[in-house]
Parts: sequence; C-alpha cells; structure tokens
Amino acid sequence: MNPNWAAENLQTIRTLMERTALYRRALAPIMIFAGALGLVACGLGVLFHLEAPRAFASLWLTTAGVALVGSFLLARRQASAEREPFWSPPTRRVAQALLPPLVSGLFISLVMTVVDADWRINLPMVLFWMLFYGCALHSAGFFMTRSIKWVGWVFILGAMGILTFLLWQNDTANPAAAGLIMGLFFGGLQFAYGVYLYFTEKKISAA
Repeated sequence: MNPNWAAENLQTIRTLMERTALYRRALAPIMIFAGALGLVACGLGVLFHLEAPRAFASLWLTTAGVALVGSFLLARRQASAEREPFWSPPTRRVAQALLPPLVSGLFISLVMTVVDADWRINLPMVLFWMLFYGCALHSAGFFMTRSIKWVGWVFILGAMGILTFLLWQNDTANPAAAGLIMGLFFGGLQFAYGVYLYFTEKKISAA
C-alpha cells in the first residue's frame, strides 16, 4: 500500500468527520430553499396547466437548475463564513457521489421529452426523477449527516409505492398528478426536512 495514498485518505476521513456539523448547517438552508422552489414550481404548473411533456420538463428542469445554482451559492457562503475552503477533497467526494444519479435523471428526462408525447409520459418521468434523486441523497449520506439517507429512502420508496398503486389500479393518474407529486416530494418534503435540520441544529448548538 502506498503510504502517501493511505495518509491522504486518512486525512480525508478525518476532515469529513470534522466537517459533518458544517455540512449539516449548510444543508438546512439548501433544503429549505430547494423545497420552497419546488412548491412555487408546483403552483405555477397547476396555475398555468403546464402538462405537455416539454413544458412540464422545462418547468422542473429550470427549477432544478435554479436550485442547483442557489445551493452552490449557499454552500459557498457557509464555507466562507467558517473560513473553510469550498472545493475541498471532501466536497469533491460528495459531488462525485451525487453526480452519477443526477446525470442519469437528466438524461432520462431529455430522452423522454424528445418525442412530443401526451401528458401521460410525465408521471413515469417523475418516478425516474424520484428514484435517481433518492439514490443521490442516499449516496451523499455516506459523507454528510446520516438522516439524509432516510430522506433518500422516502423518495425511492415513494416512487415504488406510486408505481405499485398505479399498476394495481390499472389506471393512469389525471394530468395534474405528476406536478402535485413533484410538489409533495421535491417541494414539501425537502422544505420540511430543511426546517427539521434548522431547528435540530439550533438545539445542538445550544447544548
């Protein structure tokens, strides 16, 4: 075993353990921000009846892009406040864990919207998004606060449960169902998790 390689990995592990509290503090505003965006996107989709596949995908991919940029800025501001380097080796490992499922979800959504199909394609696309996003959160949980793994499982099991229900009913949902599911999981669930992190972090800090 290369001594330099072992020392580098040991240092990375130590840094990850030391930065768990920092990741937790940064994650609360990120989740609240992403959840609020999800709720707004859900409202816009229902208000303007954005049910055509391309309009639906454009709405939610734009929302995801804004959430990604906003999360980057929030995490960078938190790192600056703590006088920590933002793009550190632990941060790169978190990004590497998130990247494959997120890129896979993006690829699936682009492929599914190339063909101008009817609104029934939206729900399968949402289930793919939930599955890939849940896998991304679960992967990040190996480097961040462990509770994010459970949120990942909620996304994964939620997608499985919805698909099972639809197959059991042998029916398709109404046109607004896909947007409402997105609002529930990517909006409400993430917002609630961010609020949970915010208040539990305040209790930990006060202890």
